[in-house]
Formats: sequence, C-alpha cells, structure tokens
Amino acid sequence: MADTTTTDGALRRLAEAYRVSTTYSGFDGQEREVPEPTLRAVLDALGADAGDDAAIEACLAQRELAPWRRVLPPVVVAVAGERTRFTAHVPHGATVRVSLVAEDGARTTAPQVDNWRSPRDVDGVLTGQATFEVPESLAVGWYEVRAECPEVDDGRPVTTPLAVTPRHLASTDRLHGRHRWGYMAQIYSVTSGRSWGVGDVSDLASLAAISGEQGADYLLVNPLHAAEPAPPVEPSPYLPTSRRFFNPLYLRIAEVPEYAYLRPADLEVVNTLAAIQRKENLDTSTIDRDKAYAAKLKSLELLFTVRRSPHRQQQLRRFVAEGGQGLQDFGLWCALREELGEDAPEWDDVAAGPDAPYAVEARTRLSRRIDFHVWMQWLLDEQLEAAQRAAHLAGMDIGVIHDLAVGVHKQGADAWTLQDVLASGVSVGAPADMYNQKGQNWSQPPWHPERLAEAGYLPWRDMLRTIFRHAGGIRVDHVLGLFRLWWIPDGQEASEGAYVYYDHEAMVGILALEAELAGAVVVGEDLGTLEPWVREYLAERGVLGTSILWFEVDGDEPLPPARYRELSMASVSTHDFPPTAGFLQGVQVDVRQELGLLARPVEEERAEARRQLDTFFAAVAADGLLPDGDATDEQGRVEALHRYLAQSPALLFNVSLVDAVGERRMQNQPGTNDEYPNWRVPLADHAGNPVLIEQLPDNARANSLVRAVNEALGNRSRFRPVGEPEQPQHTDRTAP
Repeated sequence: MADTTTTDGALRRLAEAYRVSTTYSGFDGQEREVPEPTLRAVLDALGADAGDDAAIEACLAQRELAPWRRVLPPVVVAVAGERTRFTAHVPHGATVRVSLVAEDGARTTAPQVDNWRSPRDVDGVLTGQATFEVPESLAVGWYEVRAECPEVDDGRPVTTPLAVTPRHLASTDRLHGRHRWGYMAQIYSVTSGRSWGVGDVSDLASLAAISGEQGADYLLVNPLHAAEPAPPVEPSPYLPTSRRFFNPLYLRIAEVPEYAYLRPADLEVVNTLAAIQRKENLDTSTIDRDKAYAAKLKSLELLFTVRRSPHRQQQLRRFVAEGGQGLQDFGLWCALREELGEDAPEWDDVAAGPDAPYAVEARTRLSRRIDFHVWMQWLLDEQLEAAQRAAHLAGMDIGVIHDLAVGVHKQGADAWTLQDVLASGVSVGAPADMYNQKGQNWSQPPWHPERLAEAGYLPWRDMLRTIFRHAGGIRVDHVLGLFRLWWIPDGQEASEGAYVYYDHEAMVGILALEAELAGAVVVGEDLGTLEPWVREYLAERGVLGTSILWFEVDGDEPLPPARYRELSMASVSTHDFPPTAGFLQGVQVDVRQELGLLARPVEEERAEARRQLDTFFAAVAADGLLPDGDATDEQGRVEALHRYLAQSPALLFNVSLVDAVGERRMQNQPGTNDEYPNWRVPLADHAGNPVLIEQLPDNARANSLVRAVNEALGNRSRFRPVGEPEQPQHTDRTAP
C-alpha cells in the first residue's frame, strides 16, 4: 500500500516555494504557527498538490522547471533608470534576438549580458538560458518584449509585456513646498436639494467646488465601484461587484443631456420619481439605496430610449472602443444577473463564465440590455469628468481622490469575468487584532498571484486605468494587500488563515506607472500589522502612507505630530471610528456595548476611552492649543485636535466632513452587518438636523473648522466675490 503521509517539513517547503507564510505575528507580538489544515487548503487554492511527500516533491520539481518551459517570462517589470535583467529559454546553442517595442512602434535592442547557466533537459529538449537587460535609459511606459529564435515556433516572435515603472512618483515630488488639505466624505451620504435620497456625482462636483473655494486641494471620497445591477444592492462601498466599473446609483438624472428630449409622458414619470425621492434628502435615519436605485433605473431606462445626437453617439462609440472586451463582459454579467438573480444554478454550470454556453447565447438575446449597462458606464464617465473639472476650476491642484477597495464580492462581476486570475475556495480578510479579536473575513476572492502574472498584470492595469481616467489621486485601501493577503479557506474562522505573498515590485510598480501616466497622487492605507520595510519601500516609490491621530502613539503617550511621516495623509479619525464629536462622547463604546462586541466589561472600556482622550488633550494643552482648558466646548476641542495634527509634516491633511458639521454617528462598525446600519448614515449636524450641500457655505461650524485648518497650515480661502449674479431665492421642488 502506497505511503500517503506528509511530513511537516515537506509541507512547509512547499508552502515556502509558493510564498505562503507558515507563521505570522499576532497583534500581541507573539509568533503563531499556521495550522496544517490551513496550509493544505491555501496550497490547494494555489494549485499545489500537497497530497503526500511524493506529490510534494513532484510539485516542487515541476515548479522549479516551469520557467525553463517558456521562452520569456509572463511579464517583465523594470524600474526607469535601473538595469533590470530577464531571461530567455531556447534550445541550447540556438541564437535568440530580443527587442523592446514601445507603444508607438519604436524599437530598442535588449543587450545580452554574461550570466552563464548550464543547459538542462526540459521535456527531452536540451535547453539553454540567455540573460538580457532592460536599458536604464528606457522611458517610463508600457512596451512589448519580442524574442525571435529560428528554432522556436518557426522563427515567429514570442512576446511578453514590459512595464517600465517610475522609481519615485513625480506627482509626490510636486506636493513638496506646502501642506494641502481636503475633505474626506462618504459621498452617498452627502445630498443636496436635488439629490434622490443618495449623494451623487453632481453632489461630488458641488462639494469639490465649495471646498475648493474654502482652500481645499482635494476631495477624498469612498469607493464609487459598481454594485449589483438592480436592487437589492450591497450597502458597503467596500464590497463591490466590480472595482473597474462604477455604480450608476451615483448618476444625476437631470444632467444626462437626453433628459431635455424626453417625451412628455416619460418626463412626467421621471419628475414624479424625482419629487418622491427628494423627500428622502431630509430623512436623517438611514439611506435607502434600493428605493433610490429603483427610481433611477426606471428613469434611465426611459432616457435610454431617447435618440442621441450624432456627436454624442460618436462619443459613446469611442468610449465603447476604449472599454474593449472588459466593458462588454461587464455589461453581459449585469444583464445575466438581472435575468437569473444571484443564486441561480446556471452560475455554476451553463453561465459559469463569459464563454459558457448560456452566456454566449445571451450576448445576442440580451444585447439591448447589455448596451444599456454599457451606456450607463459612459454616462458615469462623463459626469466623473465634469466633477474633476469642477474641482480644478475651484482651484484644487489634485481634485478628486478615489478610494480603491481591497477586493470584490465573490458573486460579482469581477469574480465572474476575471475568474481566471482570482483564487477560488478562499476569502480575503485579516487576522485577529485589538479591535477585532476574532479576525475579519471580507468575503472577497484574492488575486491568484501566479495567474495574475501569467496575464501580464493586465487586469490590474486596466482597473487602475479606469479609475485614473478622471481622478487626481487614489487611496489604496489595505495597501499591504499588494505585498501579502490573509487567505481564509472557505468554512474556516477568520483567524484560521495564512499570509500569501505577492510580487510587490510588480503590483506597486504598475500602480506607480499608471499613476505617473495619469499625473495622479497615490496614498496607501498602511495601518495595522506590517513588516517595517514595507513603509520604507512605499515611501521610496513615492506612495504616501496614512497617519491617524488616535493610532499615532509612542508607548502610552501620543506621538508628537512633528515626528509624523512627511509622506503621509494625516487624519484625526477614520470611517471605522465615530466622527470626532462622537468619539469624545464615547459613541464607539456605546455602540459596541449595545451590539455585544466588547471583549471586556464596559466600565473598563469607558475608562480606557477616557484615559486615551485625557492623554491626547494633555498633549494638545501642552502645545497651547486648548486656551480654555477643561472649559473648552466640544467644537473647540474638535478644532484643537485639528490644529494639533496640523503641526505634523504630513503633505496631505484630511478634514472629515462629518467633523466639519458636528455629526456624531459612526458610519461603519467593523464586525457587523445588519446589526448596525453600516454605510447607510446620512449627513447630519450635532443636533441631528440634515445638512445639505448648498447649506455648507453658510454653515458656521464648518467655516470655523476650515478657518482653523487654513490658519494652522498657512493656507487661505480662495473665495473672491466678483459681483456675479446672485442665486435665485426660490427652490425648485420638482426638477430631478
């Protein structure tokens, strides 16, 4: 009988070969071993056979031989100004010529360098290895590596993509010289009198215009990624169906040009829906996305029937051509999801992917509906472009900074269209930490590191390009995911995972390349447990980090702001905490107590919260920023904390919009779903009254905080009255 046992040493060697960590450091600093069942499940998701020692040895041998089986590597990622080597494998003794072809067709010869390796037998062919070099003079951009060998494929060229990435982002270098601030806002919660109960892209443009005049240089918003194509929709912007495409929920109906040409009966329907939805803007309880989206979809379906002018049809045609197959596949998934729903058995069989029989047939049968979803992406592209233009016209030199979520929904569009480069049987999450002691499972499939590389990282590039089209910057949530991700096998607890490492040179390099081409700023959310060199590496590439006031401590004391990192985006708080006014009241303890999430008695939690506040305000007072001492009111304390933080050298300084208006409710309570109205809290002031965008210029509390921030940073308002026509006094009650 064959031996099917596996020794621990063999399993761990296999894990090391596939860059799966067999240990990890807990939030308490203690090193922990990854259990064997977890290692097996993670290795299985990576395609490694860990059945027994013999299977492991065979797997290791095949892995070592894999690069020799291909002429060129799946992708080459270089750094401009540096010499990057790569190899080519051809029959021993054969001549191979390698050139580098730019997107404009310009060709550069890749010089061969001396780096002798003995030839080896590969599937019966004695194969040699030649080493080539990417010249350090090659400019930043995308290229094609082209290898030609008479003995391979009848001399036809073998190609692979080459990304020449910037050593350091020029957009970061341009930030030096002065400190910039900007609002951070959950845009769905920020409405105007013309919204449909949910903040939209036009509201984003208005907020950018208002804050630009106040002196802001950017506006950081939540992810605007696509959700489900029809209600019900996932409320969390961090669990989208696609990260490449956007959410039509954010469209402003009246700003679709075809609105002006609706048939009278259709116009009446749209106006009626608008009147109903606008009432939601004054409801400060919870945001009803499903109701708003249903109304917008009905209106958009009517708008889709309006004939477009020749120039707009031409613009749509160009957008579709640029979107390519990825855009068409997204539209197909949306149409199929509407037809089949989420849990139909077809998704596991005849509709399992874009090339499955049911999906192929549906491309023709549902072509009109596919076109509808493609058309909505075009409308979003137009309105996002207008928002970025409004930001620049208001004086912002960065504009809108988009947020990039960690991953996507397991049953979403990206999981369906990009399944070849995603891992199955596992989810992304985080191990236990002091705030989530059971760990976190984000229910998102991770990139498969090797399949993504085999695809030349093009899915990663295409996603970034779409976001950068009309963005001044990007914030990468959990930027550590470009280095490693916590993989949780299906059916296991969030704490029972393992770290899988990625080629960070490629992931970060391509991010930097696409940002450089777009002239955009990159910010990485680098909080949590990480290896010290990671922040140093990101800083070297020009990626800003994240500094949260409450997390910047030295032992039990606040870290003096002067010791913060310069290359960072600093904030008093984060969306996973209450607004500052709420934090001062201990809302974070109250909510966790009500939901049964406390790991120790509430009295201890309250005492720890008070101690934390006391230590910070002692530091604030020591810097002379609390002149009234304990008599300082809530608004004064919030402003004092911002003045204190503004002493840091951080290049970017966030002002949370909820802090500006005095909101106390938290937007998200980690570790909960329906127990708390996560991502459904509309903007309100300290008294619970709704705050609309058009009220912001006259909001005394917001203006006071803005003055404090401008003074502390040495900036000023850009508002200069020039005798422009005054706003009409009446309010429109029926227009959408």
